[in-house]
This record gives sequence, structure tokens and C-alpha cells, in this order.
Amino acid sequence: MEDPVPTAPLLTQPKRLERRLKDIPPEPGCYLMRDGEDRILYVGKSKSLRSRVRSYFRSRHDLSPRIRLMTRQVCEIEFIVTDSEAEALALESNLIKNHQPHFNVLLKDDKKYPYLCITWSEAYPRIFITRRRRFRSPLDRFYGPYVDVGLLRRTLFLVKRVFPLRQRPRPLHQDRTCLNYSIGRCPGVCQEKVSSEDYHRTLRKVAMVFQGRSDELQHLLADQMERYAERLDFESAARVRDQLQGLDQLTADQKMSLPDSSVNRDVVALAFDDKLAAVQLFQMRAGKLVGRLGYLADADGLDPGLILQRVIEEHYCQVDAVEIPPELLVQHQLPQQVLLEEWLTEQRERRVQIHCPKQRQKADLIELLQRNAEFELLRAKQGQEQQALATEDLAQLLELPTPPRRIEGYDISHIQGSDAVASQVVFIDGLPAKQHYRKYKIRSSSIRAGHSDDFMAMAEIMRRRFRRWARAKAEGADLGALRHRGGSALQTDGLNDWPDVVMIDGGKGQLSAVMEALRELDLHEDLNVCSLAKQREEIFLPGESQPLESEPDQLGVALLRRLRDEAHRFAVTFHRQQRGQRMKRSRLSDIPGLGPKRVKDLLAHFHSIDAIQLASVEVLAKAPGVGPALAKDIHNFFHPDDDERQDVSSDEPRARIA
Repeated sequence: MEDPVPTAPLLTQPKRLERRLKDIPPEPGCYLMRDGEDRILYVGKSKSLRSRVRSYFRSRHDLSPRIRLMTRQVCEIEFIVTDSEAEALALESNLIKNHQPHFNVLLKDDKKYPYLCITWSEAYPRIFITRRRRFRSPLDRFYGPYVDVGLLRRTLFLVKRVFPLRQRPRPLHQDRTCLNYSIGRCPGVCQEKVSSEDYHRTLRKVAMVFQGRSDELQHLLADQMERYAERLDFESAARVRDQLQGLDQLTADQKMSLPDSSVNRDVVALAFDDKLAAVQLFQMRAGKLVGRLGYLADADGLDPGLILQRVIEEHYCQVDAVEIPPELLVQHQLPQQVLLEEWLTEQRERRVQIHCPKQRQKADLIELLQRNAEFELLRAKQGQEQQALATEDLAQLLELPTPPRRIEGYDISHIQGSDAVASQVVFIDGLPAKQHYRKYKIRSSSIRAGHSDDFMAMAEIMRRRFRRWARAKAEGADLGALRHRGGSALQTDGLNDWPDVVMIDGGKGQLSAVMEALRELDLHEDLNVCSLAKQREEIFLPGESQPLESEPDQLGVALLRRLRDEAHRFAVTFHRQQRGQRMKRSRLSDIPGLGPKRVKDLLAHFHSIDAIQLASVEVLAKAPGVGPALAKDIHNFFHPDDDERQDVSSDEPRARIA
């Protein structure tokens, strides 16, 4: 018989939990923890599934806070049996790569280190630098993270000079190429002057640079240049020669090398304290240091060998097989070193060895990495300490019992009431938490073009932001208990985002309007609210006619300024976006037969109204969702004179016949 409450956590149903644990076999494989909404929370592996999964629910006091939080959300457990533990390791890495479970993220994504992304899923892939990995498609690849963003930018700049690549994310012109094509910097992607296959072939060469295979690429290009010369194709040979010279310039800044130019290895070491670990990975190819990657990980009292092992697993499950070297040097012995060697060997399809050196040259490399990791750890801790001092100073300034962890800032943006929007930005522990940012369109009919009211707009946002909390309080909920429940994104009732401080961009007027709205919600005594005026950077509290005594360079005030500036930036960006969309769609919306969906598709296809206006009926008919009849209507809307001339010319024969 099926369980009556399949979406309830297993911890609240001991009998159901026991049945689930008995169903799991004592064999090697992977297990998947799911929540009530069927989302995968965690993926793990074990040589004995039953004993491993049972350990999550038998000795919970020995678990880390992160895993304890995860077990409270588990509503279902699935498992996949494999033939060996090595196969389970490979399966686990694939599952984590595809699903990105919330609790499998060991490495911190603090947007500090940049990645290089190549969108292989597109017909003409883009190559760009980003600080956030978004897996839009399994085919897209991220290389990094790179510690030196300046070196990464210079490398990409030189690569775009050496190889003909698309230089713009969008075409500059609709029907012709730009200057980059004329000077040989771009192969004419916008007008498809180069085939998708040839462009992919070029980009595969570029990828070799960021895979640390520059020497292999140079040999490949040298052979290609000789073949062109033998065929007397001297123009192509000269082009390849220029690429070889560019690659020489690319590797000229190499400052570290080994005597043996045939050495290919990765070296991994870390520095850590009770809470944080900084991991460094050096890529040595042909005896040269070609890449220095950095990671931050939660130490959480873990064994350093276990941290290194997890970093190695997460790093190499994201790379191509050709990027895996034949040798890995690690600072500490890994708990499952033999198993990792088997897995990497299977990935690379050639032997991979992991060593923990203790003497001579290899040990010196480990020591060098450890020193680099210590500097990174110190820098990360200093940043955390600086933010901690700022939140403590803000707590003293606002007379709070404890330093605020979650701080929210709000701002309004419009032009004389038109396209009025609001922003909500969130700082957690003094740092922007962009996953919690929110945008609001002002709904009040009183705020329109020619009539603005910032006080009314701010009050509306407060009502919308805290109405769930007000409803919960009215129903008798204990707000104190809800606030201390934590901010897990896996809570489904929406009551997981209580702010310790709410900051309003404005003076006493905006603050009074906000407090009036909170009184209507009966939350005015529960929230800590302040406002920051722009002119003199003065902080106002509810009910106080005078601003707080503070210094402009005070850490707490500087934190509020950063919050205010971020809220202003976010609001202005959203307002410009809304205004731009309205201006784009205002003319197209007047065309009969064009709804919002088709307008959006047309703009996505042509990129501008001017391009739509210049397009012929035949070109318009080829756009998504536009047939010959609608194409003619669109063309006639922009060219009414042509339509009248056609009508006159078509009437003349009938007049003569009459």
C-alpha cells in the first residue's frame, strides 16, 4: 500500500523511513535524496548503499549542519546499483554534473574567480569570461576558475587576434558584415560567411589553449603550415604562420618552468582553518605552468585529504578527457586514492597516477602551492573579517542585539511616473546575495506618466513584500520561531526570508510611508527599519526627527551606502529595460494580428524595429510565426504609400475595361 503522505519528510514518519531503508540493498551504487517537490537534494555513492544511507538517519549528531539540514528535507530516497565502486564514482560525477543538487555544492561560488565559457551548443559558439556557471546546455563548457583575471583577459584578447572569431554577441548590421570581417578579425558569422562546421573547427583549436595544450596546438599548426606550403597555398600557410607567432607571444609571459620539458601534471594543495579551505591547482604542461586555478571550500572540520579528494572529483568531472594529465601530485593522502586513479584512468582512457610526494623537486612544488593557498586563505579571511566588522558596527549604530545577517535595501525608479519599478537587493553577511534580489512593477493606478508618488510606491512594495508574514502572524504563527528557522531555500511556505534590517533609499518622508504600511500589516514593531538619505548620507530611524550621529567613513554607514547604491543600480537597470521594451513594442503592437508573443519573436529575430521596417515581405515571411499574409500586413504598416500605389496600379486595368 502506498504511503499516505509521500511528500512529508521521512524523519517525521519513522515507519515509512524504516521501510525505505530496508528496501535499499547492501551493494555498491549511487543514492539520490529528493524533497517533497521531487527535486534532487543530494547525490552520493557508496560500496554499501544500505549502511551509508542508514548512517544519515541513525547518527545525525555526527553530521555537519549542512547535511543535517538536508536530512530534514528528504521525502524520498532512490538508488542505482552498480557493479563496482569505481563505476559508482563515475555515475555520481555524471549525476552531480547534470542535476547540480543543492547540497552537493562543496566549492563556494562567491563570484570571485572567473571562468571562460564556450557555448558549444550554438551553431556559432560564443567565447566569453563569466563569474557564474549557468548550465544552459550540457554541451557548453566552462574552463577555470582562473585566479588571475587580468591574465585571462589578456589571453582571450590575444586569442581573438590570432584566430578569426566572432567579436560581438549580436550583429552590428542586419544585412552586412562589420569592420571586423574586413580586417580579418571575424569570419563573418553574422552573415554566415563561414560554415558552422568550419567555425567549430577553429574554436576547437582555441579551446586547446585553455586546456593547457598550447604545445600540441603549435605542433598541429606547424604540420598544417607545411601541408599548405607543399600545395603551394602560400596565403593559407602565411595565415597559419601568423597564428603560430601569436601563440609564441601568448606563452612568452611564462615565468615558471621545469627542467624536463616533457612533464605533464597537475599539482593540488590547500591551506585551511576550522571553517574555510583555499585550494590551489597548478596545471603543468610540457614543463611549463599554463594555468593556475583556485577554489574556496567549506572546511567544516573535514580531513584535508577528503577536501582535496572532493575538489579533484568536482574539477575533473567538468573537464574533457584530454585535459586530464597522466600524473597528479597532491599535498595529502586521499581517502580513496586507488579508486580515484581508476576513475581518472577510465575518463582519460590512459593510465593516471596520483602521488603524495615527500622529497626533492615534487615536494617543492607542493610547498609552493601551499604558500599560494595560504595567501588566498588569508585574503578570503580578511574579506570575511572586514564584512563582520561592518555588520557589528551597523548593529551598534542601530542598537541591535546581534550583528544583522540579512539586510535588504529598496529603491524606486521611474521618469515622471512612467514605467515605475522598485528593487529589492539583499546582502548576507555583508556581501551581495544576488539569488535573493527581486524586481517589482508598481501596480498603483495613481502612479502613471506625468504623476509620480515615491511614498505611495514604497508603501505598496512593503505591503507586497511582507504580506505573507502578516498573514502568518494574523493566523497565530510565532514570528520569533519562524525567524530562527533559518533561510533555507528549500522551505516551501515562503516564510524563510525575514530580514534583520530593512533599509529604504530616501529620507523621513519615504520612511514614514513605509512605517504606515507596516502598521497596516501589524509588523511595525517586528522589523528593524531605517532610511539613508542621499544628500548628506544621513540615517533616519522611525519616530526620530533627527538623523543618527554617525561618521561618513564609518564601516556600518559604508555598508548601508553599498546596499543603497546596489538597490539604485538594480532599480535603474530594470526601469531602463521596461522603458526600452515599451518603446520597442509600442509601434509593433499597433499592427493587427501581432500579439505580445509574435512581437517578442520578431524582435528576437530582427533585433530592432528598424530592421523589421527595412525588411521585404519575403524576408518577413521567413521569420518565426509569420506567414505571407501577416508579412504583407507588417510591410504595409511601415510602407503605406507602397500599398496605395499597388492599389492604384491594380485599379487602372479595371478602369480601362469599364
